[in-house]
Amino acid sequence: MSLNQSNNHNRRLVLASRPRGAPSADNFRLEQADIPKPAEGQVLLRTVFLSLAPYMRGRMSDAPSYAEPVAIDDVMVGGTVNRVVESRLDGFAAGDWVLSYSCGWQDYGLSDGTMLVNLGKNPAQPSLALGLLGMPGFTAYMGLLDIGAPKEAETVVVAAATGPVGATVGQIGKLKGCRAVGVAGGPEKCRFAVEELGFDACIDHYAADFDKQLAAACPDGIDVYYENVGGKVLDGVLPLLNTNARVPVCGLIAQYNATKLPEGPDRLGLLMGTILTKRLKVQGFIIFDDYGHRYDEFYQQMSEWYAAGKIKYREQVVDGLEQAPEAFAGMLEGKNFGKLVVRVGANG
Repeated sequence: MSLNQSNNHNRRLVLASRPRGAPSADNFRLEQADIPKPAEGQVLLRTVFLSLAPYMRGRMSDAPSYAEPVAIDDVMVGGTVNRVVESRLDGFAAGDWVLSYSCGWQDYGLSDGTMLVNLGKNPAQPSLALGLLGMPGFTAYMGLLDIGAPKEAETVVVAAATGPVGATVGQIGKLKGCRAVGVAGGPEKCRFAVEELGFDACIDHYAADFDKQLAAACPDGIDVYYENVGGKVLDGVLPLLNTNARVPVCGLIAQYNATKLPEGPDRLGLLMGTILTKRLKVQGFIIFDDYGHRYDEFYQQMSEWYAAGKIKYREQVVDGLEQAPEAFAGMLEGKNFGKLVVRVGANG
């Protein structure tokens, strides 16, 4: 499609209700509105790619968190790669590719330049800005290197090892001379982590003897556990953590759909006791809140690694805005393979 508006409507996916447990298509509503017109100091953006990421589940809830929840009947939030249709804002011109955090799940949106990154006229792979060169890659880079601080010959463990964060964590760990052990769902993903991404081992979290396999893959214990899942993976990791191990925490996917505490004994005492006796460093972080000032540093280094073939990246593309709710729900169940994006519009 051309940059000219292809019709007189703007399709929008709004939050219709708050999910209890796993989200479904019923929690969203597809509606049409007029295409907005930019005022002075604004740009009109046409969405080409929409990122789907686990943090969005938290934004659907009204529980207290680090960010305001999406209001009922508001457009669902999400990072997007867009083309500029019309600009009344200095520094942006029609045809520019941009990374935006103001459009969300819709065809068209307005921006005043806040959290808007100009990607130029002809980026080689625009959707990279939603993955390896965007929030997931940035999260992996800063969490591992700044909080995890891996040293040569140490063991780094990360779950969701073929997702955009986990895959990048493991590969950076290898670049730093570490043993990288992944955890993923199913033999295909585990093979990919080892054979394509270069992990030393990858354990299937569906395996009945998961804990034993993980221990065998980490004969010298675990020095850095990059936490993005929680649940049974954390249960298996905890007894293997070495003294002075570091645990960056960027997500807890396993519990995002939970409506109550898990069955079984209270693990809090075990966790706190391990933190004390092993002198663990456990630190949560919100990537742009805590590290936004270091994005340029990350972007330069990751771009160099990717161009040199030192970091590999896998992307799964779903076609059509209307497919976003189902794809999002599937992602939270681990059905995606690589960074999940929705192609909302044509490239140009």
